[in-house]
This record gives sequence, C-alpha cells and structure tokens, in this order.
Amino acid sequence: MRTATLTLAFATALGGCAAMPLHPPPAPPALSAPAAARIDADMARLMAAAAVPGLALALIDDGQVVFQRAYGLADRAAGRPLRTDTIMYGASLTKAAFAYLVMQLDDEGVLDLDVALPHQLRRPLPEYADFADLADDPRWRAITPRMLLSHSSGLLNWRWINPDRKLDLKFAPGSRYVYSGEGIQLLQLVVEERSGRPLAALMQQRVFDRFGMKDSSMVWRADFAGRATVHYDAAGAPLAHAQRSRARAAGSMDTTLADYAAFFAGVLRGDGLSAASRAAMLSPQLAIVSPRQFPSHWPGQTDANRAIGLSAGLGWVVYAAPQGPAFFKEGSDDGTNNLAFGLLRQRSGVLMLSNSSNAPRMFYPALEALLGRTCLPWFWMGYTPYDQAAPAADAAARVTPGC
Repeated sequence: MRTATLTLAFATALGGCAAMPLHPPPAPPALSAPAAARIDADMARLMAAAAVPGLALALIDDGQVVFQRAYGLADRAAGRPLRTDTIMYGASLTKAAFAYLVMQLDDEGVLDLDVALPHQLRRPLPEYADFADLADDPRWRAITPRMLLSHSSGLLNWRWINPDRKLDLKFAPGSRYVYSGEGIQLLQLVVEERSGRPLAALMQQRVFDRFGMKDSSMVWRADFAGRATVHYDAAGAPLAHAQRSRARAAGSMDTTLADYAAFFAGVLRGDGLSAASRAAMLSPQLAIVSPRQFPSHWPGQTDANRAIGLSAGLGWVVYAAPQGPAFFKEGSDDGTNNLAFGLLRQRSGVLMLSNSSNAPRMFYPALEALLGRTCLPWFWMGYTPYDQAAPAADAAARVTPGC
C-alpha cells in the first residue's frame, strides 16, 4: 500500500521496520515538477522570513534519495551559490554517523554496549589525562557504551560549562538524558582501544566508503579549499569555515548534502546493521523529561513530551509522530545548523543543512510544509519558529496542540 504526504506528494511505503535489505530497492519516481516547484517556493519564503542565506535540502522516500536542492548562497560577498556538493560542516550530525559505526562494532563483537568501562578500557578511566577529573567519583565505573550513545552517562555536554572547567557527573549513570559531547568523546576512546584503529580511518572505511561519501571527512582535506561554505551568525556576519585537524566523534565531520543524504538513506534502509541493532538504535532507551535540551544538565523536568514519547535512542532522539515512529538528529555550531528527520515505517526522511545560526527558526515550519503535522518537539529542541514569540518558561505552553 502506498500513500502520499500532504505537500510533497512523494510516495512512502508503509512496510515494517524489522529486517531491511542490504541492497537498496529500485528508486521510486522522482517528484513531479509541480511538487518540486511548491517546495522551491516554500523554502524561498521560509529562508527569507528567517534570514537564512543558504540551505541544502534532500528528501528520501522508501530508503532512496528522490530530491536534492541547494538554495541561496555559500558566500554572500563572492556571490557564490550554495550547491549540493558544497562542503558544509556536519557539526553534531557527526554523532549519528558515529553511532552507526558503534552499532556495527557491537554487531561484530568488537565492543559490547552493556559492558561497563572497567571491562572495556585498558586502564581505569581516571588514568587517562582527559578524564582525570573523575578520579574521586567512582560512579564512572557504572558507565556503559549504551549510556554514552543514549546521552545518559550523567556527564554534562562540555566541561568548560562548569565554572571550574572541570569534568564531572551531573547525574547517576543511566538515570537521565543529559546531552553530552564529553560522553561521545569518551566512547571514541573506547572504540579506538577496542578496535585498535583511529577514528578517522574507521569512519572512512565503515561509513564514508560504504555510502560513496567522497566529499566527507573527519578532518579538513586540501581538496575542500574553495568549495566550503562561509557561515553566518544571527546578525548575518560571516564566519570562516573551520579547518579541523583532529577527528572528534562529537563533531568534526565535513560533508555535503549529497553525501550525508546517501548515509541517511542507508540508515533508513538499515544497510550494514543487523535488524536487531538497527531497531535498538532507533528505539526508545529512556524517556526524556528535561524541559529543554540545553542547558544539557538543567535539573528540572516536565511531562510535556510524555504524550509523544520523547526518548533517547542510540545516537538519535525518537518520538511518536502522527505518521508513526520518528527520529531525528540536529547539528549546530556558530553559523551552522542541520537537521536530519526520519519516519521509521516509511523509511522516508528530510535532511536540511544550513550555513546560518538562524536556520532553526525555519526548520519546524519547513517540516510542516513538507510533511504536514509532525509534532516535532520544537520547544525542547530550542527551534523557536520565526513567527513565534520568544520561548516561555513553561514547556507545556509550547507543545503543538493535539500532540
């Protein structure tokens, strides 16, 4: 059986999400010219309203990329247009690609998601210089890779947030979702020790090469010069594209719309993972009760997102959309905002990469224009739409009616 989305009119298969074929199915038909024209008009309208200079958009249907378009400019001063092969900063979309790698290693027995750190590392964690701050807190011994991937290790996002700039555990491991770049960096240490290979090489072999991502890398490459986007802050001031020299699982990946769309389509198909691993990656691990995603370690809690089942997956956030199980991952930094949003049963998704700090102001209305009502938890994500007032303190007041 096949149905159509509200505005896109691209078809989606309503099959199950258990065992997925390794090889992609035949490509579905491309969008009609009128459907593509409607998308172009919607994106132009929303970019202007939210003051976003450049946006790259891909649509995936039944595990296949069916639409790719770049809008606006990669460099305003030079008048250089954004393209589907423009080098863009993936930011925390890196974490989702890293999660895929970790699930492969778990499938192969290289590491075990549920074995605690003392049995995963060669030395006690505080003996590593980056984690010496935890020497007086034995709770680190309870941390597992599953907790690190589901952001429930208790580590805060970045240690420099603390007044003393030291690393600490804000909550007991496994007790609460706390978005943590530090936790992902710790998992990188586990992955490199267990595999005996550096992260950049693993990502190249197991992710970039697998999906033909020829313009993606965990570190800057010389051939990216002249092809990378300029980034823009909220006031429209330009920011140079950083040339990162250290592979970081929490966020160092440069990529393109075409490349990341190929990866995302592979995730939606389930390529390269066992059915059990793919199901675990995109299934609830623990409920998210924080009123906002950031500050990551804020102590309050709310029931506002209970109705949609907002939960941590493994490398992704999952919830119940009107269309069925949904999942997403954001990626943001100064002058960069990205969103990958997927519908599990339909194996369909939307990928948006931007070169602007303002892009979250258009992401929610863009999803609504493309897919209809999604119940995306925009208040929790910090994605206040361009036509909404400044966020209120009460998260319940910012939940889409009927969600």
